[in-house]
Amino acid sequence: MINLVPITVECHSGYKADEYPKCFYRDGLRFEITEILDRWYQGDANPEFPVSNYFKVATSAGEQYILKHEIESDRWYLVI
Repeated sequence: MINLVPITVECHSGYKADEYPKCFYRDGLRFEITEILDRWYQGDANPEFPVSNYFKVATSAGEQYILKHEIESDRWYLVI
């Protein structure tokens, strides 16, 4: 079962807003993103599966995480 944990994310904004994440915060801790390892898009007309961008990231501590950005609501989640 997939759990979505709400997080706060700081993003790079280039030619569009929230182009990719630079760091995220969870439980008061800051996680610096050093590399985007993969990214993919979920698009569906079903409201149960909102249009989202996913990012597999590596942090400065050497850990890997998957982040989900729901486009319409502008909410970010850590996928666990």
